[in-house]
Amino acid sequence: MQKTIERYKLHVEDNSNNTAAAEHDIQQRKQEATSMAKKIELLESSKRKLMGENLPSCSIEELHELENQLERSIRNIRGRKNYLLEEHISKLKEQERILLEENAALRQQLGEPLLNASASKEAGSSDDTNEHTDVETDLYIGWPDRVTSKCMLQS
Repeated sequence: MQKTIERYKLHVEDNSNNTAAAEHDIQQRKQEATSMAKKIELLESSKRKLMGENLPSCSIEELHELENQLERSIRNIRGRKNYLLEEHISKLKEQERILLEENAALRQQLGEPLLNASASKEAGSSDDTNEHTDVETDLYIGWPDRVTSKCMLQS
C-alpha cells in the first residue's frame, strides 16, 4: 500500500511538472506569435511605403531612406536584367555562328548546281524582256469609254 501511495505522489508531481512546462511552453508560443505579428505589421507597412502608399505620414529622413532603398533595388534589377540580356545575346551569337557554318557547308554542297541554275535564269529573263517590248504605254485622260473607243478607232 505504501508503494502505491508513493507511486501516486510521483505521478502527481510529474503531472504538475508537465503542466508547468506546458504552461511555460504556451506562454513562450504566445510571445513568439505576438512578436511575429509585430514583424508582419512592420513588413506590411514597409511594403505599403515602397508601393507609394501612406507616404504623407513619413518624415523627410524616412523618405530619403526609402528613396535610397528604391535606387539600390533598381540598380540590382537593372544589373540582373543586363546580365540576362548579355547571356541571351551570347547564346544568339553562338546560334548565329552555328547557322552560318551550316549555311556555308550547304552552299559548298550545292555550289555548282546553284551557279548553273542562276545562269539559266539569266538567259530566261533576257527572253522575257524581248517579249514585253510591244506593250503600249500611252496615257489617256477622261472617261474609260472614250479611251476604249479611241483605242478602237486607232486600230
